[in-house]
Amino acid sequence: MTDTTVPAASGAPSFTDGQPRRRRTGWRLVRGVWKLLVAVKDGLVLVAMLLFFGLLFAALNARPGTKAIAPGALLLDFDGAVVEQPAEPAAFAALSGREAPRQYRLRDVIRAIDAARTDARVKAVVLDLDRFGGAYPAPLGEIADALVRVRQAGKPVLAYATGYTDASYRLAAAASEVWINPQGGALFAGPGGTQLYYKGLIDKLGINTHVYRVGRYKSFVEPYTRTDQSPDARAASQALYGSLLDQWIGGIKQTRPKAQIAAFLGNPQALVVAANGNIAQANLRAGIVDKLGDRFAFGQRVAKIVGSESGKPIGSFRTIGYDAWVGANPLSTAGDAIGVLTVAGDIVDGKAGPGTAAGDTVSKAMLDGLATKNLKAVVVRVDSPGGSAMASEQIRQAVLAAKRRGLPITISMGGVAASGGYWVSTAGDHIFAEPNTITGSIGIFAILPTFESALAKIGVTADGVRTTPLSGQPDLFAGTTPELDAILQANIENGYREFIGRVAQARRMTPARVDEIGQGRVWDGGTARQIGLVDQFGGLSDAIAYAARQAKLDPAKVHAVYLEKEPGWLARFAGSVADRDDDSSSPAGDSFARIAAERRGLVAQALGDARRLAMGGSVQARCLECGGIGPSLSQEQDARLLDLILARVGL
Repeated sequence: MTDTTVPAASGAPSFTDGQPRRRRTGWRLVRGVWKLLVAVKDGLVLVAMLLFFGLLFAALNARPGTKAIAPGALLLDFDGAVVEQPAEPAAFAALSGREAPRQYRLRDVIRAIDAARTDARVKAVVLDLDRFGGAYPAPLGEIADALVRVRQAGKPVLAYATGYTDASYRLAAAASEVWINPQGGALFAGPGGTQLYYKGLIDKLGINTHVYRVGRYKSFVEPYTRTDQSPDARAASQALYGSLLDQWIGGIKQTRPKAQIAAFLGNPQALVVAANGNIAQANLRAGIVDKLGDRFAFGQRVAKIVGSESGKPIGSFRTIGYDAWVGANPLSTAGDAIGVLTVAGDIVDGKAGPGTAAGDTVSKAMLDGLATKNLKAVVVRVDSPGGSAMASEQIRQAVLAAKRRGLPITISMGGVAASGGYWVSTAGDHIFAEPNTITGSIGIFAILPTFESALAKIGVTADGVRTTPLSGQPDLFAGTTPELDAILQANIENGYREFIGRVAQARRMTPARVDEIGQGRVWDGGTARQIGLVDQFGGLSDAIAYAARQAKLDPAKVHAVYLEKEPGWLARFAGSVADRDDDSSSPAGDSFARIAAERRGLVAQALGDARRLAMGGSVQARCLECGGIGPSLSQEQDARLLDLILARVGL
């Protein structure tokens, strides 16, 4: 039988394979439809989640000022530190159960207290300082002065704490009544304390720290190169801390002249032993406090002045919440605009959120302000112990862009404006500071760790071929070469010459004179004014008024425009949750609890220092002494690192 089947043309579908192809096409269509349905489902879920969190955020972040303010006591329950620019809270940190101390913006605190002075709804101001996280001396003085203005207006100011620290008592001393828990007590330490030195540990581990520095007093590198404080650094610290202590005592005496503060600083054990070990009773006898009483008694006292809260237990009083009060008293927007550029926190390269002075972020805020705001003058508010020299110069150049447009540039130093903070300040025409502002520290350094000795201890060595003296350099495993060391040291010396040159030009001094008062030495604001590093005493409002006059404007007819990166909605949401979580704050403790917390902080600092040594590298203009006076800018990061390690080891 003859086969009569005609073969299919090349490339044409045959009868036999048509059905499978149709089946494959059908499956592809089904899979495509299924993927489309899944994508639609995922999109709807995402939209629903965004709507949910958006509505929740809107509910939690409703403007406090939209609610009527009822008469009562303005309650300043500071459960964290007062800073120039609060750091952005970590997204969902409050929801995760981690307790992070709150940060209060200094200008908001001052504005809230000054508004209370003239508003009839505020019958008194109440300070709850049990959980106060501190501040640098200059901001403490500004807040205390604002509280004195409230008293001068005829309104009572009452303070309460289980135990006062140096920082909290600086505020409490400005009150008309100071209360303390009978089971607590106030003990004052003064500035200074222990600094950890890691040279012995570094030697045991076999780590080689290559230090490139200029500045006789540039002590930031000493913890990695010495086992103790150098005589030069000790002398500089004694002068700085002694001046700050004298100013602290002077501030206390001015507001509480009868307080035996000198005796409680110089011979506290005698006063406490004489009171049979009762610290609170010793405080009362010395005039440090006015009343002994627990929160219940203190609340009853406040209720007699402002009235009790109906429907609440005895001891409650009518309060005006801080957030509601700040919201009800917003910044003025009337008149011409004076730009205020905030340089707060560690100065770092790149980008960062609020609370860190990142070169890209701060310079962009300045340039955007020049482009979009009708600025008549610029005030640079500096509150930084320094950091990256490159980022400091980047910020300085952005400020100079405003000067090239003919705008007057005024510098306002906050709690600290040292090292890189002073580098930025050289862009200004006039510098304001407080007598206890920490400034200076004109000097730079760099630290480079290498691990050749450490590796040799475990039998690991390094070798290879080099075509030039810089091949493979810097080599973390085989060490640096003399040629690289010479280059890096020369680069640091050149950077120092640039630093003193900028200061000399800005302050109309000779480079030799700047070198004499520089060398990395840190000064208080009073001394800095005497030697020409500062022009005038005053706060941010004084600097804004001066800038307005320089622009030929009436200071009463201008308003500040803050050139800062606004936090994102997610960060604002996290902050709203944290602000309303009243049960999350740590309870107050007695003197022993405070000592335990300080020791934990010292351990966290050691871990943080190790991390900073390993991750550092850029040329730095940073102040070591500044960290022992005010709240640590890296304290939260160090605490998280300690928590992580303790969790890993099961503690």
